[in-house]
Amino acid sequence: MSDAEPEVPRVTRMPDSPFVHVEGTFHRAVDPAHEHASLDGSRSPGRYSPAGSPTLYLSSSPAGVAAAMIAHADDRAADLLMLAFQVHADRIADLRDPAAMDALGVDPSAAAVDWQAALAAGRRPVSWDVRERLERAGAAGLIDPSRKRPGLWHLTLFRWNAGGASPRVRTAEDETKATTPTSTTS
Repeated sequence: MSDAEPEVPRVTRMPDSPFVHVEGTFHRAVDPAHEHASLDGSRSPGRYSPAGSPTLYLSSSPAGVAAAMIAHADDRAADLLMLAFQVHADRIADLRDPAAMDALGVDPSAAAVDWQAALAAGRRPVSWDVRERLERAGAAGLIDPSRKRPGLWHLTLFRWNAGGASPRVRTAEDETKATTPTSTTS
């Protein structure tokens, strides 16, 4: 077994667009009691999601999941299950790309504001406004650089698995079942 970090998902620029295409394996930590609902998205408010706004938070690596969980140490189960997902997504806004953010009218620093402190103070987090602006521009989600571990990044989807359209997300186990031919024995 290799100690190497898994392959990072591919990010490619969409032609004549401020958006990117993302494809590859992503990771998410879930409470084992909710494993069956791992593709339902977040159940509580998050950096880009008011309560009731379906949002799927994923990381591009297991190390990214660990970094993301630092901010949620007080509001999660003690033991989490790490799951892998195969993602194919178009129309993703990359917060790491200043020119694309400028074209979309988004200030990436607004996404970095402490959303938990704003919520605790009874204020609407400005990162929710970032999501709304991107959705109005047609984004299906965003790439969010890790603030805890520079160089790592996360994928936040605003919609997924809607009638076969992009973004498409499957558990890695389902993807393996779909791509592995069955054998028959006589």
